[in-house]
Amino acid sequence: MMQRELPPRVWAFGIIFLLVSGLVISSSAQDDGINAPAGATEATVEMHPQEAVGHGGFEPQEWLKQKMQGAHWAMLLGVIAVAVISLGKGADLLVDEAVELSLRSGIPKVVVGATVVSMGTTAPEAVVSVLAAIQGEPGLALGNAVGSIICDTGLILGAACLISPLAIDRKLVNRQGWIQFGCGVLLVVASLAGAEWTGIFEQGGNLPQVGGFLFLVLLAVYMIWSIKMAKNSTGSAASEEDIEVSNQSLGIVLVRLFAAIAVVVVASSFLISAATELAEQWNVPESLIAATLVAFGTSFPELVICVGAARKQQGELAVGNIIGADILNVLFVAGAAAAVTPAGLDADAHFFKLQFPAMLFVLIVFRAGIFFNRTGKLSRSFGLVLVAAYLAVTIFSYFGKG
Repeated sequence: MMQRELPPRVWAFGIIFLLVSGLVISSSAQDDGINAPAGATEATVEMHPQEAVGHGGFEPQEWLKQKMQGAHWAMLLGVIAVAVISLGKGADLLVDEAVELSLRSGIPKVVVGATVVSMGTTAPEAVVSVLAAIQGEPGLALGNAVGSIICDTGLILGAACLISPLAIDRKLVNRQGWIQFGCGVLLVVASLAGAEWTGIFEQGGNLPQVGGFLFLVLLAVYMIWSIKMAKNSTGSAASEEDIEVSNQSLGIVLVRLFAAIAVVVVASSFLISAATELAEQWNVPESLIAATLVAFGTSFPELVICVGAARKQQGELAVGNIIGADILNVLFVAGAAAAVTPAGLDADAHFFKLQFPAMLFVLIVFRAGIFFNRTGKLSRSFGLVLVAAYLAVTIFSYFGKG
């Protein structure tokens, strides 16, 4: 019975995924105009300002860059804050309307919860990274994915533990945790493509486009596995009760869905421009700004879910959300960003010196906490360890940026 039902559900979800991806890519293409090659980027910026309305018509991203250039750092932080809030609101609306559309398409609630909702909460990271990659900012694209993993696992999960000890199914969390850790290792290994192992700390590496497509294939496999696990989960019925169909007309749902996509795309464009200018003014790598300020902002949906779950004593929901978000940050966010750029995502030396080690360190701390856990709960003391690990790697990243 399940074998007959699965292909249509995967097909229906694929239609939604392609729709959202197509809109994001088409919007980003419009933002980037003709998308000049990397070597011509500097020359384009140095052109007369009026050329932002030049050859390919009005180019919003060039206009944004000109407006942000030379702005006071406090104003840039304000733009980032407003963009982050807009991203969070847009992501909430996107999830709600995507769920509504999915349910009306006949997709079971348990499938919606395991796919559409989990991918929807990762939408801010995905849109920011894809837009950054297309606009020739690979440091922002990859740094956002890596930084989101660090922020989700260290700061957000740690904060949830501090609010209330999180009850977990140790066997289930251990199984999914290994997938989480494996994805982190896979991202590092894939970024070594074409690089000299002895020179990665000076020259860096690259996550190639083919690696991005491979990640997206693995994403599809993970989604199908998640659907099967959700069907077999004894706790799925409770979560399904939270997913309801509204009485809105299909036209209203579609309008709200497109509006949510527009909000996420526009907010992401402002966030990228402000973060890029701030990195130049502070004389730090764009990847570092992406891994801290931008990653914290795009992880806001996960923060809301985890804090709410901790307050409601739903520990497994909080932990499962973080583990799933980390997996999607590799397979979905980094994968999509690498797939849309022929040159892939350059991982400069800063990644191998600081960000990849920081990501693996936080994941290892989490794995150790699960391995040595014997109480079936993630305690407040463990939450303190996770938050301390996040603060340590963040401070060290800025201190050791040179």
